[in-house]
Amino acid sequence: MSELHPTRSPAFEKRLRKRYAAERRFKALGLGAILFSIAVLLFLLVTMTWNGVSGFSRVELAVPVDFAKAGLTLDPTLETDTEKAQALEAQGLPSAIDLAARAALGQDGAQQLGANGWRDAARKIVAHPSILGGTATLWLPASDDLANAYAHAGQADLQPLAARLSAQGKLANRFDAGFLARSDATDPQLTGIWGALKGSMLTMLVTLLIAFPIGVFAALYLEEYAPRNRWTDLIEVSINNLAAVPSIIFGLLGLALFLGVFPNLRSAPLIGGMTLALMTMPVIVIAGRNAVKAVPPSIREGALAIGASRVQVVFHHVLPLALPGILTGTIIGMARALGETAPLLMIGMRAFVATPPGGFTDPATVLPVQIFLWSDEIDRGFVERTSAAIIVLLVFLLVMNGLAIILRNRFEKRW
Repeated sequence: MSELHPTRSPAFEKRLRKRYAAERRFKALGLGAILFSIAVLLFLLVTMTWNGVSGFSRVELAVPVDFAKAGLTLDPTLETDTEKAQALEAQGLPSAIDLAARAALGQDGAQQLGANGWRDAARKIVAHPSILGGTATLWLPASDDLANAYAHAGQADLQPLAARLSAQGKLANRFDAGFLARSDATDPQLTGIWGALKGSMLTMLVTLLIAFPIGVFAALYLEEYAPRNRWTDLIEVSINNLAAVPSIIFGLLGLALFLGVFPNLRSAPLIGGMTLALMTMPVIVIAGRNAVKAVPPSIREGALAIGASRVQVVFHHVLPLALPGILTGTIIGMARALGETAPLLMIGMRAFVATPPGGFTDPATVLPVQIFLWSDEIDRGFVERTSAAIIVLLVFLLVMNGLAIILRNRFEKRW
């Protein structure tokens, strides 16, 4: 034991050791909390990735097609891919695919080719017209029953067929690049996430364009211009309470207000964005007020001393310095809005949407709602697609937050 300091009593040394021990315990608890949070995050990411990787693939059949013999041509005067696909259909592409499948897979194997497999063939022909001059082997989606039999998840009567085709190299689980380019479908083999992803982008854009400017201006007014009286106190209390209101209440408000005014825009990104803007705005206002309040008074006094007007002080000096804090609140609010399902269900964004929305007023769904709908399906294929959609949602959230953080760091200033 070390020798006691001559001016320190044993009681003092005991209290000092006790404080040091408490500090060590506090550091250990803090480090443990951080490590636990990292472990939970890694567990979430690893679990979602492990379960979701299979959702980016699908079971496909190899079908060699002699396009030269089929006599198919692609009219170069057609402009859109839809028109080209319709022209190929009129020339007998579905029949050519069916005949080629019967010759390569047999009668029983051809029956398990996806009903819309010819559409995948049409997309490949449009992307690579040169294949019409010869023979090409196309990997086309198998039926949902054959896919389940291949995965040994059901359809015991089809498992021998799946085993035979797999041994012949004509049936395989392949990466499905079209999952990110297709919209919702009743068959998990043909479904995609692009419609929900585009709907989320449009909805978040409307939310940002409405909530951010209104929230920032409200924060500046309340902090810089509003008089201190009972009315402003009431407004502040109301904003704080709104930030804690359950999201479904905002859905009911959007249903009664926005759909009451625009009844023909049910499930449109415009209505969804306005509803989520109501929910996001209080968070931005609170964060904005705190950021404005954190700007030193000397900044305002210095600007006023050299002759700047009140508006110039606010917009040329206070707002740029408060912008990083405002963007932090915006990140939190937008992240919360991106993951919300309840308010969007209330305004009808749970509809089956087979085509991506073309604009802000077209019917659409969003990623959280799409995940919710797929998770309610009993088909095993939708379970895998649900995990893949969660990965897409996490990536979208990380990209959106990453852009906001870059902007925040760019405007950040120290004093």
